[in-house]
Amino acid sequence: MNTNYQVEFSDEAKKDRESFNKSQRVQINRAIEKVSQNPLPQNEGGYGKPLGNKQGRNLTGYCKIVLKGLGIRVVYKLIRTETTMKIIVIAARADEDVYDIAAKRIK
Repeated sequence: MNTNYQVEFSDEAKKDRESFNKSQRVQINRAIEKVSQNPLPQNEGGYGKPLGNKQGRNLTGYCKIVLKGLGIRVVYKLIRTETTMKIIVIAARADEDVYDIAAKRIK
């Protein structure tokens, strides 16, 4: 797949991104840009790490981008009919809080 998916940010995710310093934002943007080249789940040959229904949070159909060095996670949904990758949350991993936030935002 050579075409990048269009990336959209939820209003909350835009605010999340702005809460990080410039250096972190550059790394977040690079990671999102890379994954947007092939945001399919890894089990379909893409870069996305699929999420599921764990610990009372149903994030089935969503994927995450892991920025290990920063301890940051980006949760997104792939909208296949529109070739759009919608960013739901960008947050520090912090004891899985990022997934709680994502679960609340998608309700």
